[in-house]
Amino acid sequence: MSAESERFRSRNERLRTWLLMAGVSLGAIIALSLSVLFSWGDEDITGGGGGGRSEAEKAAREAFHSPPGSCLTWELPDAGDAKKVGCELPHLFEVIGVVDVAPQYPPGVPSPDLTQWRQLGKEKCAETAETYLKKPLDPEGKLSIGVLHPSDQEWAEGDRQLRCGLQWAAPGGQLQKLTGSAVDEDQSNVWQVGTCLALTGKTVGDPIDCAQPHAYEIIGLLDLADKFDGEEVPSDDDQKTWLDTECSKIAEEYTGGADLTEKKLILTWDLRKAESWKAGSTKVNCKVGAKLEDGSGLAPVTGSLHSDGQAPKTSTATPEPPPTSAVPADPNAGNEPPADNHEPVPPSGAESPAPPDLPQPLPGA
Repeated sequence: MSAESERFRSRNERLRTWLLMAGVSLGAIIALSLSVLFSWGDEDITGGGGGGRSEAEKAAREAFHSPPGSCLTWELPDAGDAKKVGCELPHLFEVIGVVDVAPQYPPGVPSPDLTQWRQLGKEKCAETAETYLKKPLDPEGKLSIGVLHPSDQEWAEGDRQLRCGLQWAAPGGQLQKLTGSAVDEDQSNVWQVGTCLALTGKTVGDPIDCAQPHAYEIIGLLDLADKFDGEEVPSDDDQKTWLDTECSKIAEEYTGGADLTEKKLILTWDLRKAESWKAGSTKVNCKVGAKLEDGSGLAPVTGSLHSDGQAPKTSTATPEPPPTSAVPADPNAGNEPPADNHEPVPPSGAESPAPPDLPQPLPGA
């Protein structure tokens, strides 16, 4: 169909592009569909007030068909203002490869359903990611896989191309902006000091103002490679021993010597597994949170622990359940209580739920 005929389609017909975000995070595929709707009518044809919108639609359409090496960003929840930007600028998605699935889906075959799209993303994009990065993709790292696939209309017209990409999703699923190419990105899944992560139900969510109830406050950033060199990942026990000492020093300075036990708070940190170490992920966060009295999960903390911030308050009440828009890949993931005051919480195997701020999240595969 020509661009000219597309322009004159009925305003009740819409060009749809689906963004399937298959987060290869901690070994699990987490997917949701983002329906980006473009529509235009007579006012666009006559060059009235819709001119700006037509330009945005064109830019978004071009963005969703970008070649490998392109970086995309948007601000609207439905990505209707998506555009291509230089990868040196903040962006949400980097296209890493184009895969043709025509041999599996010849003309006349219906478009895959969402479960099949997830599986295709897993099959086709994981290897593409490692080839693009020229190193392993950390299964527990900052980067996860996303997939752009054709709309039903494009599929009917013969488009069989998937665009694999890399993105950074917070624990609650909210996409975070990256700067620079993914090839140069440190995959360590860490946050800047002073960041607070929301508490969603009993699990960790997205970054939030520390004045709001939250699960963790990030108080430090350490590099395990400063202590442990070599290709072999240090044992969990060796990591814990070093991090116990170093994170305690950081907590003392960050809080101005506050007694965490008296405040019913726990000091915890990340650990790195062999797969992450092999991918170059050696950085970890020191963080502070609180446990529910029954040990069933994390308790909300309000206020910053920083010595010049507002003193935090903890609650032992069971937090409200997470919103239905945030659906974890594994309903039981992320709900494990901390084993003690010096164990990472949730454990490194916890899975992130699908993004809550994007429309129609779907259960993980």
